[in-house]
Amino acid sequence: MAVEKYFINEVIKEAKIEEFMREKFDRAGYSHTIIQRTPLGTRIIVFVNRPGLVIGKSGKKIKEITEEIKEKFELENPMLDVKDVENQFLDAQLVADRIVKILERGIFYKRIANKYLESIMNAGAVGVEIKISGKLGGERGRMQKFKDGYIKHAGYYADNLVDKGFAVANLKQGIVGVQVRILKSVPEDLSLKLKKVEKDEDKGHKETD
Repeated sequence: MAVEKYFINEVIKEAKIEEFMREKFDRAGYSHTIIQRTPLGTRIIVFVNRPGLVIGKSGKKIKEITEEIKEKFELENPMLDVKDVENQFLDAQLVADRIVKILERGIFYKRIANKYLESIMNAGAVGVEIKISGKLGGERGRMQKFKDGYIKHAGYYADNLVDKGFAVANLKQGIVGVQVRILKSVPEDLSLKLKKVEKDEDKGHKETD
């Protein structure tokens, strides 16, 4: 029981660290945090779109935040490592956060979703799905889904290859949730299956014509 309690406490602590990082680095385009336990201490890898805002001049800011993390979460020798998000349109959490910020400025949700669908596919994604749910005009809440390309919803590929992001917009009419799923790439076996499906669809269209 003591071991189980330890691991539960560690999971709770990691969730709190994630929440702390999100609030701290929101302006830097925060994506996500990976926490690694090492013999030397706890390595905290933060992925952001603008690393300079996290590091600060001569690394001063990152040193201050590292010390704050050490005291707040009682970590021995925390090591904060900042990584740049390679492509902002292929990071589901960044996309979800940006859609939320634009929604809160009053831009129509369909316009935003379609714009990001195009940008994500142009960035090289295999597929993307954006779900926006809540009061989207009218009294009753509803969900709108926008999709392009190929996306998996269940199974190994969905669990391991689909990048997922979620954010919440606080609008005058109520809370609106934004869920983003991006399939960046596929292994060769799935790629061959997709090509076969496309080939069969093209053949079917020709026979119909």
